[in-house]
Amino acid sequence: MARKLTQLELLMELEPIAEQNVDRHLSMAKPWHPHDYVPWDSGRNFAAMGGTDWDPEQSTLSEVAKAAMITNLLTEDNLPSYHREIAENFSQDGAWGTWVGRWTAEENRHGIVIRDYLVVTRAVDPVALERARMVHMTQGYNPIKMLRDAGAELEHVTDRGFLHSVAYVTFQELATRVSHRNTGKVCDDPIADRMLQRIAADENLHMIFYRNVCGAALDLSPDQALAAIAEIVCHFQMPGYGMPDWRRNGVLMAKHGVYDLRQHLEEVVMPVLRKWNVFERNDFGAEGDRIRNQLGEYLEKLQGDCVRFEEQRDRALAREARKRDLAPAKA
Repeated sequence: MARKLTQLELLMELEPIAEQNVDRHLSMAKPWHPHDYVPWDSGRNFAAMGGTDWDPEQSTLSEVAKAAMITNLLTEDNLPSYHREIAENFSQDGAWGTWVGRWTAEENRHGIVIRDYLVVTRAVDPVALERARMVHMTQGYNPIKMLRDAGAELEHVTDRGFLHSVAYVTFQELATRVSHRNTGKVCDDPIADRMLQRIAADENLHMIFYRNVCGAALDLSPDQALAAIAEIVCHFQMPGYGMPDWRRNGVLMAKHGVYDLRQHLEEVVMPVLRKWNVFERNDFGAEGDRIRNQLGEYLEKLQGDCVRFEEQRDRALAREARKRDLAPAKA
């Protein structure tokens, strides 16, 4: 049985891959400026500056779009916690440190531009938004707690370190890309759509970096890497898990196609697993084969869960449509 590599050994072996992918990222990333994506001429003062405070009638976004925008922004707001997580597990030396700094700087633009857009256009209640930010950032991001809440056995995850982190961010960045892109579509506002397309493009490039590094780890230590990958797939939670109104907003987003279970399976999980050839490769040992079989069983179950969710969603949407049809017209 192959020896498990320590976190330091993994980082040292994979640093040339990290360096190649940092260079690749810098060659492809296009600079952009948050202020260029905000309709500043829509802004006006709030009461503290002699204007008027927010009123629900001022928003042009649907309830679904508001829920998705708030969820996406609060997720981006927790960047300090995410930075700490990858800095601790990737190190801050060499190519790893270069990536941690660059990734953090690029991610910071996302929260800046979404908040500016929401406040300037008065799309959501800025006071409620700030209160939710305070709660969510105070809680921070705790990957071990997320796994525990999802049913993972902690004695099997506490030593994952780097592998756990790089596997998680691979799927998470792609999931965030899908969520941002679909949020832009439900906003029914070309300015918001353009802004979120720009953010989604960043998330895609970030995903490629992590996917390539994690794929190299899978080549380097197949059984060890697959254990971390399977753990993440089978207990995945979005990074916004636990924020205020998390469940309500998540249900709205799933019901209306912003991010649902089938999108998670078919647009996030399966494309990455196929890229890594998880179910075709022949370099796993006995433990890796066992984990791969468990992963396959989980994915079959997830496919069934997708069907059940869609049946329930379609019934709920049909009931809502009937209620709207029966409601008396407003004078």
